[in-house]
Amino acid sequence: MSEEKLLEAIVDFANALEVACVQLKQHIGERVRVGVREETFYILKWEAQKGSKIGDFEVATKANNPEDKWAHAHNILKASNATISNRYHGPNYVYAYWLYQEDKIYRQILKK
Repeated sequence: MSEEKLLEAIVDFANALEVACVQLKQHIGERVRVGVREETFYILKWEAQKGSKIGDFEVATKANNPEDKWAHAHNILKASNATISNRYHGPNYVYAYWLYQEDKIYRQILKK
């Protein structure tokens, strides 16, 4: 086997492992209701807001974010009935995410 073929086989193997790991995380998440990776939401541009009933929160709008990144986060929330709480930067922060209007994603810090 040539070096090029060997490197190609290693890359194929690494890609297969990556796919298997993603599937495993999804299956575990379904069983123990683990939230999605925060990076999905962290890359969005958030704007601070203040509400009279709920206090401080943030909004990511469809217009202010790359379509593919915003759509991915929106679809996750929609598939999860628009409520996800997951940890960000360890156990010190817990955000709640929800949908209220079709072109906006909301989040609020629940615990610091």
